[in-house]
Amino acid sequence: MNNITTDFGDVLLWSFWFFIWIAALMVWFRCLFDMFSDSSLSGWGKAGWAILLIFVPWFGALIYLIVRGRSMNERQVAELQRRRAAQDDYIKQVAAPSGPTEQIANAKSLLDSGTITQAEFDALKAKALA
Repeated sequence: MNNITTDFGDVLLWSFWFFIWIAALMVWFRCLFDMFSDSSLSGWGKAGWAILLIFVPWFGALIYLIVRGRSMNERQVAELQRRRAAQDDYIKQVAAPSGPTEQIANAKSLLDSGTITQAEFDALKAKALA
């Protein structure tokens, strides 16, 4: 009976090849996603890279990394900076203090609901007008 789990060395060897396979798949998908997300690459360029990556996947991915590896990193950094700027703008928009009239109106609604006292309302009004 040929069972691969009978020898610890065989288990290590199969584990090694399994992780190599997973790493190669990750590289291949990263190249594929980068190719389709690149707006500077023409349609014919994308078609050519797609043919290379589909019909000779691992060799095509190696060529893609050699030829376009630096620009992959630059595009990824630019996208991260764009997302960070959008997130910062959103945080500033949401966390920005509202105008004094809006703050006083919010304090008045809290006073009317009984959440704060008249003294607390006067303090919030003075703070908003300051």
